[in-house]
Amino acid sequence: MSFIRTLRGDIKPEELGFTYSHEHIVCRPAYWAERDADDLLLDDKEKSKLDVADFKHHGGRSIVDATAIDYGRDVEAVKEISEELDVHIVGTAGFNKSFLWDAAIKESLKPVLGDYPTYNDWIEAKSINELTEFVIGEVEEGLEGTAYKAGQVKFGTGYNRITPHEEKTLRAVARAHLETKAPLHSHTEAGTMGLEQIELLKSEGVDLSFMSFGHMDRNPDPYYHEQIASTGAYLSFDGIAKIKYAPESTRIACILELVKKGYENQILVSGDTARKSYYKHYDYGLGLEYIIAKWVPRFVDDANRQGYDGEALVKKFFIENPARCFTFNR
Repeated sequence: MSFIRTLRGDIKPEELGFTYSHEHIVCRPAYWAERDADDLLLDDKEKSKLDVADFKHHGGRSIVDATAIDYGRDVEAVKEISEELDVHIVGTAGFNKSFLWDAAIKESLKPVLGDYPTYNDWIEAKSINELTEFVIGEVEEGLEGTAYKAGQVKFGTGYNRITPHEEKTLRAVARAHLETKAPLHSHTEAGTMGLEQIELLKSEGVDLSFMSFGHMDRNPDPYYHEQIASTGAYLSFDGIAKIKYAPESTRIACILELVKKGYENQILVSGDTARKSYYKHYDYGLGLEYIIAKWVPRFVDDANRQGYDGEALVKKFFIENPARCFTFNR
C-alpha cells in the first residue's frame, strides 16, 4: 500500500501535484524567541496564509512543512491553513539540530514531553528507543497530542560536526522510519556532514532511497552531490532566492550537473522560507510565489538554452520526484 500522509489525512501519491519540498509556514522557535530574533518568528497565521494562497494561485498544490518540534511548530494553525485553502501540507516529526536545544520547552508541550527545562535536558534524559517511540507516536497518532499526523521524520546535524545528542536523535529517527516506513529527511548545516550522516544511517539498516538531504545548494560541490546521489537518496536544493549564499546560476549549474550524470529523478527544489523578510505578506520579501512564478520560468529558459528539456525537468523536480520521495510504502 502506497500513500502520502498529510495533516488532513492520507492521499494517493498522484494527488500531491506541484510541491515545495521544504518550507516553514507558522512557527515560533523558542531559541530565537528567547533572543528577540523577530525575523525568525513566523507568528501570524493570516499573513502566512496569504503567502500560501499566492503559491496556490500560481498552480501550487502541496507543501512539505519541515518544522520539527524543537523549531516551534504551530500544528493547529498550519492545519487550518491547509483546510481553508485546500492545499495539502505534510507535517514533520523528529528533530532539528543541537544548538536549538538550549531553548526552554514551552509550557504547552509539558503534557507531551514532561517537565524538562530545555530540549537538551529532555534528549539527555531519554534513551534512543524512548525517543524513537516518541517519533513513532507523532507519525501514527498525531503531532504534539493533536490528531494531525506527521508525513515525514527528520533529524539534523550542525556545521562540520555531529554532536552525541545529534547522533542519538539521528538513530532514533532512523529507527522510527524503519518501524513506520515514513520518509526520512535531514537538516545538513550549510550542506555539510551528509556523507557522515549516511554512514550512521547505514549502520541502522536504512535504505537510502527513502532519504532526502536538505540544503544541498548551501554546499555547491558537484563531486559531493554525486557521492550522495549515488546512494539513491534525494537531494533537496531548498535555498532558492537566497542570493546572499550563491547566485541562482550556481544552484542551476549544480542541478543540471546532476541531471547530466543521470540523477534527475532524485532532485527536489524548494525555498526553506523561514524568515519574515523572505515572506511577501510579512515584510515585502519575494514570498512563496517566487519559485513557482519566477524561478521556474528562469530555470526552464536556462535549461533549454543548455540543451535540456526544462519543462520536463520541472515536472520531475516538483511533481514526480516529490510524489515518490514522500510516499509511505507498506
